[in-house]
Amino acid sequence: MANFAKPENALKRAEELINVGQKQDALQALHNLITSKRYRAWQKPLEKIMFKYVELCVDMRKGRFAKDGLIQYRIVCQQVNVSSLEEVIKHFMHLSTQKAEQARSQAEALEEALDVDDLEADKRPEDLMLSYVSGEKGKERSDRELVTPWFKFLWETYRTVLEILRNNSKLEALYAMTAHRAFQFCKQYKRTTEFRRLCEIIRNHLANLNKYKDQRDRPDLSAPESLQLYLDTRFEQLKIATELGLWQEAFRSVEDIHGLMSIVKKTPKASLMVVYYAKLTEIFWISGSHLYHAYAWFKLFSLQKSFNKNLSQKDLQLIASSVVLAALSVSPYNQTRGASHLELENEKERNLRMANLIGFNLESKLENREVLSRSAVLAELVSKGVLSCATQEVKDLYHLLENDFLPLDVASKIHPLLMKISKLGGKLTSASSVAEVQLSQYVPSLERLATLRLLKQVSQLYQTMKIESLSQMIPFFEFSMVEKISVDAVKHNFIAMKVDHMKGAVLFGNMGLESDKLQDHLAVLAESLNKARAMIYPTPKKASKLGEVLPGLGEIVDKEHKRLLARKSIIEKIKEEQERQLLEMEREEESKRQNLLKKTEEAEKKRLAAMFEQQRAERIRKEIEERELEEAQALLQETEKHLKKGKKKPILDGEKLTKQILIERALSEQLKERQEQEKRLQKVAKTMDHLERAKREEAAPLIEAAFQRRLVEEKVLHEREQQLEVELSRQRHDGDLKEKNRLARMLENKMIFQESVISRRQAEFDQRRVEREERIKQIIQARKQERDIKRKKIFYVRSEEERIKKMRKEEEARKREEAERRRKEEAEHKAKMDEIAEKQRQRERELEEKERLRREALLGRAPEGISRPSELPAGSRTTEPVVATPAAAAAAPTTGKYVPKFRLRPESSGPAPPSEPDRWGKPAPLEPDRRAAGSRAPPSQSDRWTSGSRAPPQDSDRLAGGGSRATPPDSNRFGGGSGSSKAEPWRSSRARNPQRG
Repeated sequence: MANFAKPENALKRAEELINVGQKQDALQALHNLITSKRYRAWQKPLEKIMFKYVELCVDMRKGRFAKDGLIQYRIVCQQVNVSSLEEVIKHFMHLSTQKAEQARSQAEALEEALDVDDLEADKRPEDLMLSYVSGEKGKERSDRELVTPWFKFLWETYRTVLEILRNNSKLEALYAMTAHRAFQFCKQYKRTTEFRRLCEIIRNHLANLNKYKDQRDRPDLSAPESLQLYLDTRFEQLKIATELGLWQEAFRSVEDIHGLMSIVKKTPKASLMVVYYAKLTEIFWISGSHLYHAYAWFKLFSLQKSFNKNLSQKDLQLIASSVVLAALSVSPYNQTRGASHLELENEKERNLRMANLIGFNLESKLENREVLSRSAVLAELVSKGVLSCATQEVKDLYHLLENDFLPLDVASKIHPLLMKISKLGGKLTSASSVAEVQLSQYVPSLERLATLRLLKQVSQLYQTMKIESLSQMIPFFEFSMVEKISVDAVKHNFIAMKVDHMKGAVLFGNMGLESDKLQDHLAVLAESLNKARAMIYPTPKKASKLGEVLPGLGEIVDKEHKRLLARKSIIEKIKEEQERQLLEMEREEESKRQNLLKKTEEAEKKRLAAMFEQQRAERIRKEIEERELEEAQALLQETEKHLKKGKKKPILDGEKLTKQILIERALSEQLKERQEQEKRLQKVAKTMDHLERAKREEAAPLIEAAFQRRLVEEKVLHEREQQLEVELSRQRHDGDLKEKNRLARMLENKMIFQESVISRRQAEFDQRRVEREERIKQIIQARKQERDIKRKKIFYVRSEEERIKKMRKEEEARKREEAERRRKEEAEHKAKMDEIAEKQRQRERELEEKERLRREALLGRAPEGISRPSELPAGSRTTEPVVATPAAAAAAPTTGKYVPKFRLRPESSGPAPPSEPDRWGKPAPLEPDRRAAGSRAPPSQSDRWTSGSRAPPQDSDRLAGGGSRATPPDSNRFGGGSGSSKAEPWRSSRARNPQRG
């Protein structure tokens, strides 16, 4: 990919490549430049490059390159210079159209040149050669080679341009122009398939516009210019569709126009609506919807009468006659009688849809089949004065068909009127938007209607009629056609009749016993008979027996009321019992049915699965066999096609027709045919060579003589034209001199006027400049004030946020300090409560000790006999020996403690040696196996210190006034930790001896 410093360099390089015949390289170079990100800003040389680029794309028929380049160029210049893109696209379409026209003219010229003047002359060698290799005619071959590729490229050009310009508000006019040119292309060359695709493309573009209408540069349909462009495009589409005979596409175009009007909620101009309803009349008439055709004609008449003031009386009379005849052509009976509910709903929706298209506002909840009806439209025509504007023949026809009752003469009176009506019509004046009105198209429908009216009236008058008489009364059709019409009428319950061909008679019935007419007659007869009976036998007045019934009336009412209540309760109980039994039976039957259904379904599934697998295998096998057979047949047909006429077809005697055999034979036959073809071509080439050499030898002297004559003629012509040019130049120069002398007189006045204009404009410019500067100053001052206000607001908001944040932090810090303070207070409170509990325990110990001493004193025992070290005073634990006296030994059982025998010592025994304190001041145990023997001694000081108490043992002894070291049973009430396990023996001893303390 070459990088160019300037776009002009790329254009020069492309022209150089084109001059040496390398158009593909030139196109690629320009394509690389256009799609490069380096040149995304629009500049004037890019437009010249695009002109050259599209010319190369058209010459080489490179539609894809053209589309990519135009898309990139649209991106470059859409926001800067849209007119440049318009010029490039117009040039692109002009070149494509020109090439297509040139190809078409070349094809026509070639066809004219290929016409043979002498039928007995031999064919030319090139014709012979082409006839061998192709079976096409000259025109078909030239169209395929020359015209079709360029038409395809032109169609691709229109599609590309529409895709590039779609939904762009700046390119709406060009989009509409392209759509119109595409429509004209389809119309000129009768391209119906391309026309359908074009309509679908435009329809999709509008749908995308409605879907993504919030994007940038989207057209605004509410703007009058945009709406008018879109409506003009749709109306042109509608016209071309009707001219091409694409009635389904025309109806879709009508729906597009109606959808566009519904989106913008605006009604187009009256001239466009006249075209709209005129095309609707054609569409409905072609589709056989005569009722909607009549409504469309009625709307068209209303528009013409209201908005077209230049309409002549004759044209108005013809249009009114068309409206009345269209309404009369509608079938007099309902086509949907006896239809299913789904069909009725579909017909209801269809009526609502058609009414919206025609312009009649209907409620969807109403019965639209009754609103849009023949009787309704005829009543509208009479009330709006349309019938009065019609011709006299149409008025007479209307009265004969709708008002008069002439069963024997109706057909004979209608027939001459129809003959006159068929001759009415023709082209209207230019003031009318409708080009032509032909009343003869309604004659077949009116003849059918006249036949139905005659049959209806005859059925009300006669019960039997001969077929010959009925045929003579109906001059429009033969009796076979009358029979078909009557069958359809009987099918829809319009008349009741039978045709008996054996007797040659027509039997008219009463349309069944449940017909509306017979029901009315029976009801009227019943009412009349009742009135007559009442007049003949009046009802006698009976004497009142109220006085006889009054005395026992209350008792009878009470009894009857009680009986009815009892009967009601009994009936309800019976009903409940029956319902319960019925529900049980239904449940049982349902369960049985479900089980049976489940088994049946399982068996059916298995059977279907097996059958499906078998069918699938069989189908695959058959498909393989059929495919092989088709391939073999195709090869056989291809082989027979390429064989010469005189050569016999290959004979397959008794051998099986297989694909391999046919391939081998086809290949051999093709090889032989190719060899023979090569021999024929060599012979033809040799003949052409000789003919061409002889032709050139004969033509050489003739060409030389013609060249010399041409030289002489051109020399004379050149001299004559040169002399004429000199004379014309001299005359022009003289005229220019005269004009200069004439205008020289006004030079001074011109300068004076120029100076005055310049001075006036300068003054005006200075004044506007001063005003602009003043306005700019005011704007700057206003914006400065706005900025100051905005800054103050921002500062205030930020200050408030910081203040709120600071208050939040202070609140959190205060909450943390409050929680810390509460925690400390709780800890102090707990310590105080522990100290109070300890004091309480100490007082309890003292009281227990006093109580114990009091009891011992009462029992006559010496208080000195203390048997446990824990009962010693605090001051004598480590200095005095523990003496076990008999009194202490006797008092031991009262404490509830177990004392072993070796602890019980006689009174005479000496004092025990004092125990040596350990390094913590703790006295040594009296016996080495004391703890091993299961002694229940109280815990030591270290034990009590580690058990969770807050004060050391010495302090507690001081607080107790030198009392006992024994731990009370509830010493662990306020303590925690491991002290609970050491206090357990005291609890158990107290439990064993509840009288203690």
